[in-house]
Amino acid sequence: MAGKRDVESDRLAELAGEASAEAAVQAAAMAPELETSLAVPVDLTAAAFFDVDNTMMMGASIFHFARGLAARKYFSTSDLAGFVWQQMKFRVGGREDPESVKASREQALSFVAGRSVAELVSLGEEIYDELMADRIWKGTQALAQMHLDAGQRVWLVTATPVELAQIIARRLGLTGALGTVSESEDGIYTGRLVGDLLHGKAKAQAVRSLAAKEGLDLRRCTAYSDSSNDVPMLSVVGTAVAVNPDSQLREISRRKNWEIRDFRTGRKAAKIGVPSVLGAGALAGAIAATMAYRRRVR
Repeated sequence: MAGKRDVESDRLAELAGEASAEAAVQAAAMAPELETSLAVPVDLTAAAFFDVDNTMMMGASIFHFARGLAARKYFSTSDLAGFVWQQMKFRVGGREDPESVKASREQALSFVAGRSVAELVSLGEEIYDELMADRIWKGTQALAQMHLDAGQRVWLVTATPVELAQIIARRLGLTGALGTVSESEDGIYTGRLVGDLLHGKAKAQAVRSLAAKEGLDLRRCTAYSDSSNDVPMLSVVGTAVAVNPDSQLREISRRKNWEIRDFRTGRKAAKIGVPSVLGAGALAGAIAATMAYRRRVR
């Protein structure tokens, strides 16, 4: 039984990675000015890959997006509470089990099914400005700029929906993004994923697929992440860097002699990896509580 699950998981990860790479290439092709605007000639075989949550951005981007949707009454109080709970189990638990991943996937799909892609993209633009722009780690952004200044392409790699990931990449002046691809027909989400969430092995597959499409030499590429769940992605490139690492990734990085960059200070750094995720969940929970309270007093 476990063997069949592993085979199916690998198949879905491969589908997710391929779909994400294809979406990234198509999106980048529509915005070539990002690459031609580099001050030095483009290095065609090297690139950098950055995780988003707790690496490029404080907290989880999907939490911030959920908060923005809740403020616009896209969620009921119970919907938001359930979403936050599933995401917290998925992200804080470290090693994900199949049931948790399935529940997280179903929860994520439930709020996009039947909605238009254009609507979610428009909301994503608004919510980025309201809740995400001020949460970018300046240190990580400087690392990304270092690669751009060297003429290299820079891609985000995240389990966040690819449309939201592309917004973040565009606002940061990066080349593009690899993210979870939701199926759509005639511009409307069907409620199904292409493959699975872009997480764990799927991220590594997406990076390999993009490298094959773009002619990248993975030995000359660099990957950045905060999470031990991203060890597969960190392991497929020539240079791996742990940014704001969780305790497991810090230990792995020391063992493998991977560079460690920590932009957190004081109390944040003491509780490695957890505060930013829990903080985002707590904020979303506070919104839910406020909405419930408003209903009672009306």
